Amino acid sequence: MSENYSGIRESRPNRYNDLGSTGSQAEKDFKNGCLKKADRSFAQGLQCQQINSMAALMSLEDSVFIAHSPQGCVGCTSLAVDQYRVGQAHRGVKNIKNPRIIVSNLDQNNVIFGGEDKLKKAVADATLRYHPKLIFVFASCASGIIGDDIDAILRKLQEETQALLIPIHCEGFKSKICASGFDAAFLSINQYILKKEKLEKKKGLINLFAPVSISYSDQKEMERMLSLLELKVNYIPFYSSLEKIKEIPAAEASTSICKVFADEFMKTLYEDYKIPYSHTVMPIGVRNTDIWFRGIAGIVGKEKEAEEIIQREHERILPLVESIKDRLKGKRVFICGGTGRSFAAAALIDDFGMVLVGLETPTYDEDAQADIEYLNTIHSDYVIDIANMQPFEQVNLVKRLKPDVFIGVPEWAAKLGIPTTHVLDMKRPTMGYDGLLFLGNKIADQLENPGFNVKLSQHVKLPYKESWYEKDPFQYIIGGE
Repeated sequence: MSENYSGIRESRPNRYNDLGSTGSQAEKDFKNGCLKKADRSFAQGLQCQQINSMAALMSLEDSVFIAHSPQGCVGCTSLAVDQYRVGQAHRGVKNIKNPRIIVSNLDQNNVIFGGEDKLKKAVADATLRYHPKLIFVFASCASGIIGDDIDAILRKLQEETQALLIPIHCEGFKSKICASGFDAAFLSINQYILKKEKLEKKKGLINLFAPVSISYSDQKEMERMLSLLELKVNYIPFYSSLEKIKEIPAAEASTSICKVFADEFMKTLYEDYKIPYSHTVMPIGVRNTDIWFRGIAGIVGKEKEAEEIIQREHERILPLVESIKDRLKGKRVFICGGTGRSFAAAALIDDFGMVLVGLETPTYDEDAQADIEYLNTIHSDYVIDIANMQPFEQVNLVKRLKPDVFIGVPEWAAKLGIPTTHVLDMKRPTMGYDGLLFLGNKIADQLENPGFNVKLSQHVKLPYKESWYEKDPFQYIIGGE
């Protein structure tokens, strides 16, 4: 995320959003430069970048979040609100609160005459009600189409507002890669809060970037692992604060739990503040946890200590992994998830001797290629679907491939009667060595107790004709020849 980076991930080379292939063919085509930009002539839903910008920041203390949008645009914030409330409970907060969200509620009249007055009123209401330190204003498709200059509006309002006003340009139509929403949020943090101001480095301080989908158990596991290297964690932006964000430039190094969450921002921190970073994999499963841990240890010069710790952790958990493996070996799996998490889960199932038959994820890029090259050494003949929320393709593939278990957001596959679980838990362990054991047992328990999904399939009908299941699931992907 250098000064020249637009915040739009499609501006980087070799990013693909629409692809139906196999793992081996995708690896070959990417290497040979044969993957071309494609599109879908029919699409069912799409996650936009505005929701990712909002979810990335919605747990920040002393903040108000203004969506300069129609009311419907904040519908998906319910997930982040739920996680914020659960996270407070897990952290021992007795008086649980909601994030402070205000919607300017743009309507038909505003599309014609502009929404400036509604934005001004939203800022005034936020200040009067909450007296926050930070007010984030999120652009939307509607405000972008109208042409509201939120930067100019906020500059004027800043003269009479104590809270720091921060515009975030996350108009949904700007990018089909929803991770661009993370970049939009971090671009604004760098511009309006950090401002390229250098701080004295604090020995052993590590920026650990984490999205809303990381549970408190995972946070503690990551902090535990880094503490074994005598490192202190600045955990941001989830459950963070203005003070912790301002401390970012003082860190010795940066790393991220999610592979795609802060990768561009860590590049910016290196360019602007000389903070080295580790960008490896998501720490799910034995192999990936080892890689993630070695990555940050290498930056701070503690490779020897890391190897000793890894050996001790392996001695502790591998016998337990073997006992779980006896329950899962040979089971066929279909995986769906974000780019970092889905590939991590595909590596995870190898720990338990499971077989990958299908993988669905939103984006294919150079990082994905590296993961695919590894997966192709341990799994064969699996289908890969590059899709941002296209359930009609997913249910076709799942019904066609008949996996023993589906790992991912379970709504659609569960209605087919297939045992389902996921690694996007947000409330229980998934990361690191301890998370591995919880995940393995959770998958095994679901396979052994599929009764709910079986009964669900008997009473719920999916909205697709039987004829659709007989067609090529990728027939609506066009233009990639």
